[in-house]
Amino acid sequence: MSAFILRDLGRVPYQEALNVQHSTHARVADGVQPPTLLLVEHDPVITHGRKDGENDFEVVPRETLVRLGIEVTHVERGGSVTYHGPGQIVGYPIFPVGRRVRDFLRQLENALVQALSELGAPARPNPGYAGVYLDAPGPERKIASIGVAVQRGVAFHGFALNVNTNLEHFKLITPCGLEGVTMTSLQEIFGAPQDMTRVKDVLVTAFEREFAVSRPAEAIA
Repeated sequence: MSAFILRDLGRVPYQEALNVQHSTHARVADGVQPPTLLLVEHDPVITHGRKDGENDFEVVPRETLVRLGIEVTHVERGGSVTYHGPGQIVGYPIFPVGRRVRDFLRQLENALVQALSELGAPARPNPGYAGVYLDAPGPERKIASIGVAVQRGVAFHGFALNVNTNLEHFKLITPCGLEGVTMTSLQEIFGAPQDMTRVKDVLVTAFEREFAVSRPAEAIA
């Protein structure tokens, strides 16, 4: 089992975390740092993937987003528009993947499904679309989004798991550019706020199993 570094950045603005991603990616790609998983909570931000246009899938005027204090930015990941904010666990696995990008996406989904199952929220992937959905009767409800980029054979960007997220903010966009997608969260499923620390721990343990990696006894701050 190979080692990896776990860094919990806490709550930081999106651009600050993106800068950490880029510097970490360079070190991993250069072979001077082991694979690294960054965990973060973002201030409210809408991010567009590389194929989106300037205002694609925003359903309110940009002035409304400014008034609500929601930043908007375009990034180099795959996928389309999504929302990040407090109460959401965002994970950036900066892992070497070579050309096995599709396999890597499936592993991300598997790790999220394992973690959610352990937390009492059975989930499943949706063939043809990256992300994880609640496995329950009724309309599809998406609980985790995935979008990655790969440069020099090393992945970055990653996934967002809705724990205690403000789901109203997803109504400001067409999530993932897919009509009819309803977003959910662990808080909505269980009817009460969930312990973020516990969810992180379960999630990281699922990552260790799925990717056959182990973390140091103490995470790096």
